[in-house]
This record gives sequence, structure tokens and C-alpha cells, in this order.
Amino acid sequence: MCVMMVKHGGFIMQSTCNVCFRHCKLNEGQTGACFARAGGENGETVLINYGHVTSIALDPIEKKPLYHFHPGSMILSVGSYGCNLKCPFCQNVSISLADNNTNNFPQYEYVAPETLVELAKEYVPHGNIGVAFTYNEPLVCYEYVRDTACLLKTDGLSTVVVTNGSVLPGVIDEIGSFIDAMNIDLKCFSYDYYKDVLNGDYETTKECIEEALKYCHVEITTLIIPGENDSVKEMEEMSLWIEGLEKKYGKAIPYHISRFFPRSRYADRKATDIAVMKELFDIASKKLSYVYLGNC
Repeated sequence: MCVMMVKHGGFIMQSTCNVCFRHCKLNEGQTGACFARAGGENGETVLINYGHVTSIALDPIEKKPLYHFHPGSMILSVGSYGCNLKCPFCQNVSISLADNNTNNFPQYEYVAPETLVELAKEYVPHGNIGVAFTYNEPLVCYEYVRDTACLLKTDGLSTVVVTNGSVLPGVIDEIGSFIDAMNIDLKCFSYDYYKDVLNGDYETTKECIEEALKYCHVEITTLIIPGENDSVKEMEEMSLWIEGLEKKYGKAIPYHISRFFPRSRYADRKATDIAVMKELFDIASKKLSYVYLGNC
């Protein structure tokens, strides 16, 4: 998904990556903001992290968190490196982030889609229902997700994606028919917060959530950061918007309100107050049928 580099009058135009809202313009060999895609020889965006697995574990499906998708089952969770947001509270920095400029990459092993599917099948006797792409931002390498998911579906296994929702609708359309469930972060309900704190795009995430609802089961998660996205007004607005989506698409959208603990650049912050969590839970529950507290 890129705009080709074209020679015109001796001038070579840059390729433009159209996976996410950033539309990174890349010269050959130059890495995008996600550090998972780069400019290629022919002016195409090429993948750096296809099949590069930094972490793998067999997890309860509820850990994703997904509470309304095969509850009580297990799922093989797989992560790589690369993310197109810069959240100061990221808990997976050591395995999810990379920097091509400093040649700082997490340790990884190459795992082909076919190999990953065979591994998932081996764990079926242990309650495994498929593969969850998680830990980093899996959709900056949506091709690996798509190729694996296609094989999983052939074998009757499920594909789950845990995402920050910061990719363009075309990416969801590319993989949607192969995905069974998604948990999407709605990190706040503020354009400025997405832009100034997360280095993201508020409207892109909302569009991503709505596009995903056309294809699969969706649950939403918000991590509550003290003093940043924990106001009554913001929770009222978020839950009202989610309620609107439920009515529009005729399906329930379980909503997870997760408690923050000090991490990464926010290591000096305090954990979210339990009383605040309960207050926000009560507010969301007035609009939504399924609201859950996490990390409490």
C-alpha cells in the first residue's frame, strides 16, 4: 500500500506509505515512524519485521482482553516490534519498540506463517483456539497477520488482533474477512491528547473501530491515566459514542476500563485510584450493557 517513486526530469519522488495516518514519505532504506516499514529499491514500502517474533505465549483469551469471544479458552499470543504511536506509558517497550537510526532492535526469531499455524495446532489439546497478534502494533505489518490468518481459517482456527486502532480503513478492509475478533484501544476521547501525548490521530482510531465492526467481534479498552483521561465528562462522551455504534451496527461492544500502573516514561506516576475507576465504571454502565474493570 504505497505510492510508487517516479522519475520525472531526473528527480526521484519519495514513496508514501499509506498504512497509517502518518503517510510517511520514505527514501530508499529510510525507515518510517513505526520502524517496521521502509522505502524499498523500487519506490515501494517494504516490510522490515515480517515474521520477526519477539514474544510468544499461550494466554487466556480474557487477557487480551476479550470477554465475549470464546470465554475460558486459550490463545497463542504473538508479538513483533514496531509501533506507530509513542505512548509514554507503554508496558511492552522492551519487546515492541525499535529504532533503525540507532540500530536498536529487540531480539527476535523468524517464524513463517506456516510454522506459526502448525504451532497453534499443537496447542489445540491445551485449549488453544488460534493466534492473537498482540504486544506491539501488529497492523503496521498487516501482511503477516493476513497471511497467517488465511491459513488459520483454512484449519478452522481463529485470528485475534489487539491493536491501537491507528491504521487506515483500507488495512482493515484488507484483513477483515480473515479476522474473528479485535480488541481496539480507545485511549481517550480527545483530539489534542492523541496528537500531543500519543503522537497519534484521534479520528483515525474512531474510523478504525467503526470499520472493524463491519467484519468481526470488537471489544474496546481504555487505560485510565490519572489527571489525563479520567474525567467524568470524557467517560460520558466515550460511552455515549460507543452506545451509538452499538445501535448503528446492532451488536454489543464490551468495554474494558483498565487501571494504570507506573510504566516507561510514566514510571514516576501514581496508579489510578480505585475510587476513580469505580466512578468511571458506573458512568459507562449507564450507557453500555457490558463494562469491565481491568487491573483492579
